Amino acid sequence: MDFTFDSIKKNKNFLIKEDDKALIKYMMLYEGECVIGVKKALEKYNYTEQHYYQLLRLYNEKGFEGLVNKKRRAKKNNVRTKEVENQIIRIRYLDPFTSAEVIAQKLNQTGHKVSIRSIERTITEYGLQKKLMSSAQKMKRANKKLKLKHQEKKQK
Repeated sequence: MDFTFDSIKKNKNFLIKEDDKALIKYMMLYEGECVIGVKKALEKYNYTEQHYYQLLRLYNEKGFEGLVNKKRRAKKNNVRTKEVENQIIRIRYLDPFTSAEVIAQKLNQTGHKVSIRSIERTITEYGLQKKLMSSAQKMKRANKKLKLKHQEKKQK
């Protein structure tokens, strides 16, 4: 939907493209402050009163640049530094069955404040999830434990 701005002096329409968001915001502010009033401008441009005054404040502080949509960037990875990720990988490599909670506890003891969720993300990103054991593997493991217990009993 394109907007038209009715020129006051020459009774001509001035076409504003829909994708020119900053200009639309400016025209809404201009019409709201100087031409038709805030309420009518809000209805015409389909903005909330809160957003209108937020844009007005930005315009008063930064001019037209304050109305331009900013490109969003990925937030910096503050907690999971390379060192912390390496520690998580090392701990998980040494014992693949160590839980994220235990890893978090170990890292917290060494002065690295890392949440369990951050550790889980790192484990997932590096493909370090526990492999599900098949029934045959579970049986082998159980048999090994039984043999060890049986051997310990014989030695006593």
